[in-house]
Amino acid sequence: FLFSVFYRALIFPLLIREGKPTPFFTFVLALLFCVFNGYLQGRSLTTYATYPPGWLGDSRFITGELNHVMRTSGFLGWLIGTAINIHSDHILRNLRKPGETGYKIPRGGMFEYVSGANFFGEILEWFGFALACCTIESLAFALCTLFVLGSRARQHHK
Repeated sequence: FLFSVFYRALIFPLLIREGKPTPFFTFVLALLFCVFNGYLQGRSLTTYATYPPGWLGDSRFITGELNHVMRTSGFLGWLIGTAINIHSDHILRNLRKPGETGYKIPRGGMFEYVSGANFFGEILEWFGFALACCTIESLAFALCTLFVLGSRARQHHK
């Protein structure tokens, strides 16, 4: 969770090229959502969720024995989704040369299979997180991500 938030909040903004300015109201809403969601996920994982001691390092978690398959699958889903998201962002950043304008269709990576590969990666990332955590809060965040990014992906596809 912290890696994903660190990447999206600090690394990604430093990598993006000059583009359209973000309206202040949109910035404030995004900031409030991120603060609230970060608190909700952190509070959920540190206060309410119960995991056996050492569950992250447990060989059953790592190898995926039957009673830990969901969490292992969730971690792998998060990892693959994160990789797709970061790679898709890289492709999108490099679509246009400096000063160039206009729409370009991205090619390569998951863009060969879905038109909104960046959105697909992020949705997969957060459903993997929800599966690994097995909390109602992480599932709620994954569903919010699906609905918000799913609608954006549909708009971009059109």
